[in-house]
Amino acid sequence: MASLVSCFQTRSPFLGDRRSRFNVSTKPFPQVCFSGKTIECKESRIGKQPIAVPSNVTISLQGQDLKVKGPLGELALTFPPEVELTKEDSGFLRLRKTVETRRANQMHGLFRTLTDNMVVGVSKGFEKKLALKGVGYRATVQGKELVLNVGFSHPVKMEIPDSLKVNVQEKVMIIQQGQKPKDGTIITVSGFDKCEIGEFAAMVRNCRPPEPYKGHGVSYYDEIVRMKEGKVSKK
Repeated sequence: MASLVSCFQTRSPFLGDRRSRFNVSTKPFPQVCFSGKTIECKESRIGKQPIAVPSNVTISLQGQDLKVKGPLGELALTFPPEVELTKEDSGFLRLRKTVETRRANQMHGLFRTLTDNMVVGVSKGFEKKLALKGVGYRATVQGKELVLNVGFSHPVKMEIPDSLKVNVQEKVMIIQQGQKPKDGTIITVSGFDKCEIGEFAAMVRNCRPPEPYKGHGVSYYDEIVRMKEGKVSKK
């Protein structure tokens, strides 16, 4: 083995002279030490922003329970123990973390957004629009029900929650990105609870999602439907 190592010579200038033998370093490896110092999580950029409360909104805070009342309605929310909501003298609401954990950092931004949606909802409200396109596709509001005729053998009836309002506009020119302008129906869902608006709008869309060839079906008004190229006839 010694003769085999002695015959090995290197020509690289980085390993010394070409006449030197191959030497193995016997220096000990550096030791890796772990510090017991606690690393704090970064504060959420959304969570640390204050929430402005309009003059026509009443805030009721008891422990981790929040109630927001405005001219459009009333909402309530319970915060997890990882975050704490406080009302400053200036009238702003501010959400702070009670512990430095990953979950607390996630809840910080989430519940700040939910709180802001509650304040804006009871004071100004939200709305979501859907586009209904297709031959013979129609939508009407009958009392507290939304009736959809979307190509099935029977109309689809959906009960409208008491806190929501649904408005239907027929024969409207719908202009969506990535599609040709077409006449259709616009369904507007409005209310003060943003979560409930999104849930009801998703249920309406799931009745007949838009197909990728002509775009017929129910889609969000600002939705971009990826269209596919149809069959090309041979010349």
